[in-house]
Amino acid sequence: MKLFCLKPLSICDTNSYLVASDKNNAVLIDAPADADYILEQAQLFGLTIKKIFLTHGHFDHVGAVADLVDKTGCEVYISEKDRPKLSDENGMLVNHFMVRGYRKYTGDVITFTEDDILTLDELEFDVVETPGHTSGSVCFICGDTMFSGDTLFARSCGRTDMPDGDWEAMKASLKKISELGGDLKVYPGHMQSTTLETERRLNQYMIGL
Repeated sequence: MKLFCLKPLSICDTNSYLVASDKNNAVLIDAPADADYILEQAQLFGLTIKKIFLTHGHFDHVGAVADLVDKTGCEVYISEKDRPKLSDENGMLVNHFMVRGYRKYTGDVITFTEDDILTLDELEFDVVETPGHTSGSVCFICGDTMFSGDTLFARSCGRTDMPDGDWEAMKASLKKISELGGDLKVYPGHMQSTTLETERRLNQYMIGL
């Protein structure tokens, strides 16, 4: 697995990641905004974007999906519970945050559950359902790396005070993550990367769960 961290995008400074196979095919983890920049980076690294895996359906994670599909024909994957947000401005929160310029996505979507393993070439991604930030929030684990979306941040966690958020569900999801085996590298939807062991020790939202 080759991992390329893109610069923060959207008004929310959202992280996204290109995960590349040995054949230089890539999964894009979240598509915040600025499809042209994302494609430029993929080309710079010699990668072809084949799939987009979405951790949830808020605008700052899905804003470039429609443009990227138009330009690449890539496949889009999202949890069934967050799928409606792709074509709903209220669910996507563009109205909540009063932002403009974000396209709905009404094209083909592949949904998944925690029982699925998503693949690209030799890469395998385990799905961990982690509701709380949204009902359909997930984390993806590939090898020793977890992409935690807006569930787990360095010393923090995602908000639950917006539509479709649930604090009790978030606590259960953080406990579930805390009980995962090993010390995973954690690449979140916002802010810097961390490790699972660091968060078990220092994250106030995980201590004592």
